[in-house]
Amino acid sequence: MYTIKVTDNEAATIQWNSSGPESVLDGAQRNGVKIPYACKGGGCGLCKIWVEEGEFERGRSSVAVLPADERELNYSLACKTYPKGNMRIQLDLARQSEKISS
Repeated sequence: MYTIKVTDNEAATIQWNSSGPESVLDGAQRNGVKIPYACKGGGCGLCKIWVEEGEFERGRSSVAVLPADERELNYSLACKTYPKGNMRIQLDLARQSEKISS
C-alpha cells in the first residue's frame, strides 16, 4: 500500500494498493482526487505534476509537453507516472516553478 500525498491549494492524501501498475492519475480518480487531464496518453500535458519526493516509473510521453530539463527537475505527467513507493506530488505548477527557481 502506497501513500500518495497530493497538494495544491487544498491538501489531500490518497492511498491505493500497488498490486498492479496504476498511474497516479488513475489512482487519484479512483479515490476522488481531481487532477486535470485531457488525453490520458502523455501528449497534452494538462496533467503535469511535480514530484516533490518518492520513487516512480515514468511512462512514455511527448517531449513537447515534458522536455528533458523538466524531467530532470522531477516533473512528470500524472497519466504516465507509476509509483514505486510513497510519494508527495504538487499540482500548483505556478507555485512549483517559484520554488525551483529560488
